[in-house]
Amino acid sequence: MRLFGTDGIRGQANRYPVNSDLALKLGKALGKKLHAEGYGSARAVIGKDTRLSGYMLETALTSGLVASGCDVFLVGPVPTPAVAHLTRSLAADIGIMLTASHNPYDDNGIKIFNPQGYKLEDSEEDEITCLIRNDDLKTDDIRSDQLGKAYRLDDARGRYIEFAKSTIGNEKLSKFKVVMDCANGAAYDIGPWIFRELGASVIKTGVTPDGLNINAGCGAMHPEVVARLVKEHNADIGIALDGDADRVIFADADGRIVDGDRILAACAIAYKKRNLLAKNTLVVTTMSNLGLFDAMREQKIKVEIADVGDRYVIDAMRKHGYSLGGEKSGHLIFHHHATTGDGIISALQVLRIMKQEGKTLAELTDCMSEYPQKLVSIRIKEKKPINTIPALADAIQICEDELKACGRVVVRYSGTEPKIRLMVEAREPAMVERWIEKLTAIVKDNLC
Repeated sequence: MRLFGTDGIRGQANRYPVNSDLALKLGKALGKKLHAEGYGSARAVIGKDTRLSGYMLETALTSGLVASGCDVFLVGPVPTPAVAHLTRSLAADIGIMLTASHNPYDDNGIKIFNPQGYKLEDSEEDEITCLIRNDDLKTDDIRSDQLGKAYRLDDARGRYIEFAKSTIGNEKLSKFKVVMDCANGAAYDIGPWIFRELGASVIKTGVTPDGLNINAGCGAMHPEVVARLVKEHNADIGIALDGDADRVIFADADGRIVDGDRILAACAIAYKKRNLLAKNTLVVTTMSNLGLFDAMREQKIKVEIADVGDRYVIDAMRKHGYSLGGEKSGHLIFHHHATTGDGIISALQVLRIMKQEGKTLAELTDCMSEYPQKLVSIRIKEKKPINTIPALADAIQICEDELKACGRVVVRYSGTEPKIRLMVEAREPAMVERWIEKLTAIVKDNLC
């Protein structure tokens, strides 16, 4: 069984694999790996979101790294993309973010970035797993004068704030009234500051973390909150971040929720107009609505499909030199500026396009028509290969045959939670409901 999922190590805090024992071993394994690769005085950046368990993991990881002779820069609560940026900015050899993203507070996780600010390759994660499970991680050979040091980097937030602001050049946002929901997470302080410094009027919510309320009835998982506040305050746009601020969901001035597909479509069209859409291609995943593909065909924009997960979108962008990609869920990658999904930078780019085009968010995103779609997540006991569950495999095949070119079905396991996700999309809403009900019943009979 792999230690790493699609987005690092994740699970219930204080239980394997997200406990202090594993974090200590991981710190030692990372230190050993870096020294084996020739990093003499290796340096690591460690950031975290606002979960109470972050203190436990931060301390254990730091201990393992320092015991292995690595210096550690502790940057405190900052967004995941800030850790990716600071890893590059500080010329560190590795970046580590302690977060379970959009999950509840009881979960936590560990995301790791390479010196360029990109998430590790599968082969690198497998190497680290082998070191943890099979190798001798004793650090007796590191003498007292060879131990690393831990530094608290007080200006980390300021560094990221200036970087984020620089991504829209000299643009000012003084004409905008913005509602920002920071999910009581990593961007609770940084997020509102950035938009205020650029001149926007900011109404903030989800900015009182207590270690236990991250993502609780707020943020990108509950965009209805920001949608309601936009209407109450007569704002221009609502910005809902998740717990580690690497994804964002929007609301327009009428309080309508705008997901990642519509944002990607609007940005791709605007980028093409300004010759910023590298190779005239947008990268999305299999979860994107078929209406997005129709809209891109009308605009003569190519679409490349990656596996689900922002890391796979980014891999495709790096491999082929694309500039824009993302997921319906709100992971948006503006590759000219960021090496991972960044909710704050994404929001800045959207506001910049709104200003340049002289359009509201509703007008900007009225560029595609969505097919009826329904996504259901079901908690399961075991992730059996789908082809070994005859009833489910047969139902999927029958559904695909019935939908043909006018819809599709996607059944996949979550890479970060014990859940299976069912998605059905078709031109006819009744067909979507019928097949979701059938597949849900089969899953509950066989996996729950």
